[in-house]
Amino acid sequence: MKLFVATAFISLLAVPAFAEGDIAKGEKAFKKCKACHSVIDASGEAIVKGGKTGPNLWGLPGRAAGSAEGFKYGKDIVAAGEGGLVWNEESFTAFVTDPKAYLREATGNGKAKSKMSFKLKKGGEDIYAFLASVSPAPVAEETEEAAEEPASN
Repeated sequence: MKLFVATAFISLLAVPAFAEGDIAKGEKAFKKCKACHSVIDASGEAIVKGGKTGPNLWGLPGRAAGSAEGFKYGKDIVAAGEGGLVWNEESFTAFVTDPKAYLREATGNGKAKSKMSFKLKKGGEDIYAFLASVSPAPVAEETEEAAEEPASN
């Protein structure tokens, strides 16, 4: 578990400014996701209108798993987030490929469950790129950029 937390922390620091996937393909592929998920920005504007069965995916890149405001998550994804799971392209793509198996590995709980029953066979990196393109910069990047700016006296 400690290795998982360390890996998750390091991967957060390595979140790229732009995801490797194809944004246009991801926007098209997101149609599979919008039955359960929407993308609603902080001002309440719908970038993609969708279902409410799953959490709003605006701001997902760089966010701890199971932590979006206003959504009641299952205990296992909350535990994964509390254990250091932060959404980046690699973790998102692995999760959407097989949510239950991913949470079982991430939490070390062989009985972990996921409310997300859909499995995406391919294109997770494209959907992540789309979500990153419509979301604010991850917190880790903002912190790194602030640290690089010279202090004003």
